[in-house]
Amino acid sequence: MDERMRDKYLTLHEIAAAARRNLAPGPWSYLVGGTETETTVRRNRHALDALGFRPRVLRDMRHVDAGSVFLGARVRLPVLIAPVGGVESFVEGGAAAAARAAAAFGVPQMLSSVCQPGLEATAAAAADNLRLFQLYVRGDAAWVDDHVRRAKDHGYRAFCLTVDSAMYSRRERDLAGRFVKPWRAGAAAGMQFQAALSWDEVKRYKDRHDLPLVLKGIATAEDAEIAVRHGVDVVYVSNHGGRQLDHALGSAAVLPEVVRAVAGRAQVWVDGGFMRGSDVVKGIALGATCIGLGRLACLGLAADGVAGLVRTLEILEEEVRVCLGLLGAASYADLTPAHIAAAPAVSEPGVLSAFPLL
Repeated sequence: MDERMRDKYLTLHEIAAAARRNLAPGPWSYLVGGTETETTVRRNRHALDALGFRPRVLRDMRHVDAGSVFLGARVRLPVLIAPVGGVESFVEGGAAAAARAAAAFGVPQMLSSVCQPGLEATAAAAADNLRLFQLYVRGDAAWVDDHVRRAKDHGYRAFCLTVDSAMYSRRERDLAGRFVKPWRAGAAAGMQFQAALSWDEVKRYKDRHDLPLVLKGIATAEDAEIAVRHGVDVVYVSNHGGRQLDHALGSAAVLPEVVRAVAGRAQVWVDGGFMRGSDVVKGIALGATCIGLGRLACLGLAADGVAGLVRTLEILEEEVRVCLGLLGAASYADLTPAHIAAAPAVSEPGVLSAFPLL
């Protein structure tokens, strides 16, 4: 990133503030809002805030590695640009802009099937960067198979089914603001397919396709166990950023039980409230191999487009590196759950409470 962007944004607070200035009320409410009382949104943040660090000292920290390996490839951070529908509401170019930023920085992107400009155009924008495709099921088995084929043909390295969306939630900020998401028009006719999604479809996918399967929206040890019995490659812990079930537990709170249930038989990824480098480190210490960035990535895009997201990731990388060094961990391999302890939260949790200077 050039010096101008470095000088313009020195902290993630400044990224968030710029995004707020740039967005109209409808898109802003969609970005920061959740379902009904937004309790799950706050619990995501509280679950992270209620974890304290146990640092180890007198270790050689001259060389701290913030990079990782993702699906066999070296990446600059163990993070994923998470699938968010309607990114075009925040930045011109939508998912293609996110793809260009992910490629420029060096982290993977997961494309949402309800995000423009679509599977093929986003793949073209990503060049040879790692990319994954997430599907909301809006058709029959042949329809799903067609999306798997297209994803494979266009270089997507894994296929994701979102499994926490049997019903579309009541997102009251959007309702009160009369903000209609771009994909909602005409989508109701296909919702019965998502509502009917079951373990039978997971089995059918694994029997028919060799593209690694990710299940996004796992929130209990019980479902994690069923997932690995079905041969799922990645168990993705998520509550949709607090946008689906109200009063759910925070993602970081359920991550340990899912990691124990999976017991190394699949990878575990997580999202939900992760906004700072210290959050990324906490997630890895608790057993996740990748952290999904949804709202934070959108804040970067809304702040300054492709360059804004790249700068967001640069700042996050520095936060991660400093956090690792002060914990006495030269790499993620040095992290264990012993670096984490329960601790009282010291601030009121909220979607942007990770940025107190706002």
